[in-house]
Amino acid sequence: MSTLDAQPQAADRPVYTNSYKSVVLTLLVTAYTFNFIDRTIISTIGQAIKVDLKITDTQLGLLGGLYFALLYTFLGIPIARFAERFNRVNIISAAIVIWSGFTALCGTATSFAMLAAYRFGVGFGEAGLNPPAHSLISDYFEPKKRASALAVYALGIPIGTMLGAVAGGWLAQNFSWRVAFMLVGLPGLVIAIAIKLMIKEPPRGHSEADGGASLAVQPPFSMAGEFREMWAIVKTLFGKWPVLHMILGVTIASFGSYGSGQFVPPYFSRAFGLDYAQVGLITGLVGGISAGIGTLLGGVVTDRLALRSPRWYALTPAIGLAIATPIYIVAYLQPSWQAAALILLVPGIFHYVYLGPTFGVVQNMVETRRRATAAAIMLFFLNLIALGGGPPFTGWVIDHFAQFNFTQGAHHGILASLGQMLGGLGGGESFAQACPGGAAPAGASAALADRCHVSLVEATRSGVIISLCFYLWAGFHYFLGSIGLVKALAEARKGRGED
Repeated sequence: MSTLDAQPQAADRPVYTNSYKSVVLTLLVTAYTFNFIDRTIISTIGQAIKVDLKITDTQLGLLGGLYFALLYTFLGIPIARFAERFNRVNIISAAIVIWSGFTALCGTATSFAMLAAYRFGVGFGEAGLNPPAHSLISDYFEPKKRASALAVYALGIPIGTMLGAVAGGWLAQNFSWRVAFMLVGLPGLVIAIAIKLMIKEPPRGHSEADGGASLAVQPPFSMAGEFREMWAIVKTLFGKWPVLHMILGVTIASFGSYGSGQFVPPYFSRAFGLDYAQVGLITGLVGGISAGIGTLLGGVVTDRLALRSPRWYALTPAIGLAIATPIYIVAYLQPSWQAAALILLVPGIFHYVYLGPTFGVVQNMVETRRRATAAAIMLFFLNLIALGGGPPFTGWVIDHFAQFNFTQGAHHGILASLGQMLGGLGGGESFAQACPGGAAPAGASAALADRCHVSLVEATRSGVIISLCFYLWAGFHYFLGSIGLVKALAEARKGRGED
C-alpha cells in the first residue's frame, strides 16, 4: 500500500526528537558521502587509468561525466515519482546496494568500453538517493531549518570527495586503481543495512506548520496524472524568474566544478610529479576542509540572513562565487604545489555556500507531495548539463590545448593560445599519437619526453582555469535570482496555505 494512501491525523503523528533527527541526518550524510566517494574517485585515480588503458583526457572526462550521468540523470525523475508514493527508505537502501556493487565491478574492467559500462551501472544506482533523501529531510526539518539541514546533507559532497581522494590515491599508489574501486565500493552495503534498520519513514508533510493536516492525498496513478504533476513542478522551477536563475546558477557552477575537479588531481600529478597517494592527500584534505566549511556555512549563515530578507538565499551564493573565482585562478598559477595547496584552503569556503540555499529554495517552492520530484527535476537539469558535460568539456579543452602546445610551444598564455587556436593553428603532428596516454613511449628521446610533458602540464592548467571561470557566470545568475525571490517564496507559502 502506498505511504500516502492514508494520511494520519495531525494529533496521531509521531514526535521525533532532535537527537533522532540528528541520527537520520547523519545516516543520510554518510550515504551521500559514499555516493560521492564512488562517483568521484575516478578523478583521483584517473591518471593511473589513463596510463594503464592508454586513453585520452576526453575519454577520461566521459568516464567521470557523461557515461555516469546518463542513467543517473534520466532515472532520477521516475525514481522520484516512486518516492512520492512509496517508502523512501527502501528506495535509498536498494540504490546504495546497486551503486556499491557496480563501483566494485569497475575494478575488474580491462578496457575502456567495459569500464564505461560499469560507470553506467554506478549512475543507475546513485539515481535513487538524492530525490528521496531531499524529501525525507524536508519532512523531518521545518522550513526555517531546512536550508541548514540540506546544507549538512550536502556535506557528503566535500567529505566524499575528500575521502575518495585520500583513500583512492593511497590505494592506487600502494596497490592499483582496480583495488581502489573494489575497496571503496563494498562498505556501501553496510550503510544500506543501517539505513533500512534505523530510519523510519515519516508522514508526508510532518514538519509543516500544520503538521501536514492540510496535505492533499496523492491522486491515483495514471500516466496523464504523472505528466501533469511534473509539468506543474517544471512551471514552478523554470517559469518563475528567481527560481530559474538559481537553478541556472547551481547548474553552471556545478559545470565548472565537475569539469575542473575531474582534472585537479591529474594536474598535481602532471605538474609537480607527485605520486597518487600524495595527490590524494593534498587534493582530498585541502578541498575537503575548505569545501566542507563552505557548504555548512552556506546553509547556516543564509538561514540567519534570510530572517532579514529571503533575497540572501540567492545573494550569498552570488557573493561567494565572485570571491572564490580569482583565488582559485591564482592558486593554479603557482610554481609549487605547496603554494597552490596553501591558497586552495581559502576559495572553497566561499565557493560551496551555494548548495544549501539552492536546495532549500527548491524544496520550499513546491507542495509537500512534490518535493522528491522537484529535487529530481532540478538534478536532471543540473546533472545532464553539469555532470554530463563538465568533465568531457574540460578534457576536450585539455586535449586541444595539448595539441596546440605540442605543435606551437607551451608558453603562449591561455588567451593568446585560444586566439591562435580559433585562428586555425594547432594542427600538425598528433599529440595523442606521439604521446599515448599523455607521455612519450618507452625508448623515446629526452626531447620528445620533455615536449610531451610540458605540453600536457600547460594544457591541464589551462583547461582547469577555463572551467573555473564558469563560477563568475553562475554568480551573475544568482544575483539575478535575488530579484523577486521574496515575492516568489511568499506566494509559494500562500499557495500551501501557510500564511
